[in-house]
Amino acid sequence: MRRLAGAPFFTMLYLKNIVAALILPPLGPLMLVALGLLLLGWLPRIGRVVAWSGIAVGLAMITPASVGTLLEPLEDIPAVEPASLAGADAIVILSGGLRDYAPEYGGSTVNRITLERVRYGARLARQSGLPVLVSGGTPSRQANARGPGEAQLMKQVLEEDFRVPVKWVEGRSLDTRQNADFSAQLLLPQGVKRVVLVTHAAHMHRSVEAFEHAGLAVIPAPTAFFGGPGKDDNLLPKLPGINTAYAGGYAAHEWVGILAYRLSR
Repeated sequence: MRRLAGAPFFTMLYLKNIVAALILPPLGPLMLVALGLLLLGWLPRIGRVVAWSGIAVGLAMITPASVGTLLEPLEDIPAVEPASLAGADAIVILSGGLRDYAPEYGGSTVNRITLERVRYGARLARQSGLPVLVSGGTPSRQANARGPGEAQLMKQVLEEDFRVPVKWVEGRSLDTRQNADFSAQLLLPQGVKRVVLVTHAAHMHRSVEAFEHAGLAVIPAPTAFFGGPGKDDNLLPKLPGINTAYAGGYAAHEWVGILAYRLSR
């Protein structure tokens, strides 16, 4: 299990985020275009190829057909069957970020990604009666000791808005692997070995791998599917737009994350 903490880990985390921003949409394709334009004066043929490649990648990341192709293998785990919940010991809900400025909620609250996961986790908790663990830290707040982290906000939303009690709060983790490692540290000593894991469908493969590596058996409970099982009922819009761009960026992020997992083994 990874036990990185303190300033070195925060430095690596921010560097990782900077690299991801540079290679993922929307900035990644624009960087390719800019590089191609810079090369035109010295290597015009290569410069044109690079610039047009950036344009092609940018268009691909907002086009439903290509985004659906990226999403299909990520979202191939079906929705959980209620009967399978009987074999679990707990429900684990992963965070996906927070909304720092939410004056209508008195300060900050969970963002749309976390809320989608929390809502489904609450539904499963009511169906099964299983205890709930929420997992997720906040890099800036942990570095500056400022305000509640994501897990604390998840607990607040679950208990106040959904009337679902939270038994465990794991608020140290800063990425999916740490979600798994630190959750396992809380659960395994208490005899919890099999968990229902709630996260976005596109994030499920990476999450299952991390939690199984941490020593927990996993029942995947994906939510918030971007795509669908076939072209006729695909949930993506038929034309390029902001929703497709969001789904394409999410899919690209997951594929880069999966590649990083493979390379770090």
